[in-house]
Amino acid sequence: MDTVSFRQMKDGTKEEYEFLTAHEIDHTRHTAKRLLSALVELDQSLSGYQITRLGHSVQSATRAWRDGADIDWVVAALLHDIGDIYAPYNHDEYAATILKPFLREQCTWCVATHGDFQMLYYGHHLEGFDQHKRERHRGHAYFDDCAEFCERWDQASFDPDYDDLPLAFFAPLVEEVFARKPYDPAVIRTGARMPLTDAAMAEARQNRG
Repeated sequence: MDTVSFRQMKDGTKEEYEFLTAHEIDHTRHTAKRLLSALVELDQSLSGYQITRLGHSVQSATRAWRDGADIDWVVAALLHDIGDIYAPYNHDEYAATILKPFLREQCTWCVATHGDFQMLYYGHHLEGFDQHKRERHRGHAYFDDCAEFCERWDQASFDPDYDDLPLAFFAPLVEEVFARKPYDPAVIRTGARMPLTDAAMAEARQNRG
């Protein structure tokens, strides 16, 4: 079978849906590669900063890595703005939707809300923007985590002189994350909080060069 015969889903057979499911499973195996390619395309999005959007992404991830962050935090930092091209008005939610099946809930919540938290740094300069928009999330279990995510890695990562690690460095981490079983409770870890930084891990990574 090369293609199914039905033209309406209600007419499909068991064999046809098994055939399609096999194709879908194979397709999902390459999600990480497609996301890495999409990161490169970020250079076609917003301009005006001293670094490109890809540069911002790898710089955010580099800072997370050098802070000793675990793999979930590092991949979240790398992909947090992946929606800039296709969803400029809700890029944070777009990115979080991609990450949600494969990362700890703590990380995806921070990605989903970081746009509100980032307004702290510029909202007071623009008419109609709420500098304190993040306050609508005050009291949430991950509020402090998102505040730290933005302070340490997001708002700080627009420096053209920073020594970024290359995108290729992070590719194996993205591959590892998207090879996980989707929505695995052992990965999602609802309610769990992991620190953004680990001094011992940061030192070990620095010593490894």
